[in-house]
Amino acid sequence: MDKKICFVGAGAMAEAIVSGLLNQKIVKPGQIAVTNKEDRFRLDELVYNFGIIGDNEQKHQSIQGADILILAMKPKDIASALNDIRPYTSPHQLVISVVAGVQTSIISALLGHEAPVIRTMPNTSAIVGLSSTGLCRGQYATEAHVEIARQIFESIGIVIVTEEEQLDAITGVSGSGPAYIYYLVEAMMAGSRDVGLSEQQAKEMILQTLIGAANMLLETKQDPAYLREQVTSPNGTTQAGLDTLREYDFDQAVRACIRRATARSKELGTELNQLIVPKA
Repeated sequence: MDKKICFVGAGAMAEAIVSGLLNQKIVKPGQIAVTNKEDRFRLDELVYNFGIIGDNEQKHQSIQGADILILAMKPKDIASALNDIRPYTSPHQLVISVVAGVQTSIISALLGHEAPVIRTMPNTSAIVGLSSTGLCRGQYATEAHVEIARQIFESIGIVIVTEEEQLDAITGVSGSGPAYIYYLVEAMMAGSRDVGLSEQQAKEMILQTLIGAANMLLETKQDPAYLREQVTSPNGTTQAGLDTLREYDFDQAVRACIRRATARSKELGTELNQLIVPKA
């Protein structure tokens, strides 16, 4: 990709994307600049680890010279950050947001011009290159802009292009999803201790079981219900375990979990957008 990219924000997600871009050789280190509000130590760390440009003193030059701006600050900071950099942005730049909950229309209003905006929702598995990222375009973005953003985020996992109103559901499923899996692993490890396994034995077996099950789903393309039935013998151990999960309404709990997380994403988005919308 023959583009200059400037990250506004230098947290874990920015680092994951930088790492993915460089590991996949999509851009060279000299094409990436990173800025943040005031943490020079963090910028120096990224410069040392990746050989990119860490620019706070002359950050407005890096922003002005970028083809792509990636907004990676905390949601509460987006209004002040865009107010600071707005004079150095232009409608010719592609603006990509990884800021949770902030609508593309709000970003456009804060920028004050018609730059194309792409909004994304990656998850924390981006750190190991296995994110599931939801991606949508704003009013002024074209399919060509979507493809550029897709190329960037495919460097850290898979990409699902969707409509903006679906991003709350994606947040509830995959944005928060890693935490659900970690919670399941916590419970399985506790259960393993209950039946006499050591923590190390339990951890190794549980993680390999998760990896194996995920790969079975990916490689066989079979419906999960079919694969579950293949493992379940009548009156066997798996049947006994599944019957217990049903007694505790496991499936209903998971469905309610996703519905509530999706609803909370909508609530937070509404609260945030009301807070940062420019006043007339």
